Amino acid sequence: MKALDTNLLVRLIARDDPEQVGMAEDILVAGEILILPTVLLETEWVLRARYGMPRDRIATGIAALCGQDGVTIASEAAVAAAVSAYRTKGDFADLLHFALATEAGANGFVTFDRDSAPTAEGGATLQIL
Repeated sequence: MKALDTNLLVRLIARDDPEQVGMAEDILVAGEILILPTVLLETEWVLRARYGMPRDRIATGIAALCGQDGVTIASEAAVAAAVSAYRTKGDFADLLHFALATEAGANGFVTFDRDSAPTAEGGATLQIL
């Protein structure tokens, strides 16, 4: 199994360098791929902050990569919850942190970030100090 770095995921979603897109696609279709939540976190940031990509295109791209045959997503349920919520609102990093905390069994997520507004789906409750 090979874990992919952010730059490969960015190429696959942004499709901005034909040579690198081709190499990344070859690796992806070969299968036995692992995508880590931290890599997805950085991918969203790069696409949003550096490429100015809209949230729906980012969420669609991430979901498409995660749904490929031969791709394993670490913390798959938490990633899916974060991507789903991100389509309509919220900061992807906050949503992913919250979903991972819930997955790990936390009964609360405490922050000073007043703009953080993940929604609890039977998991941790958000406490803003």
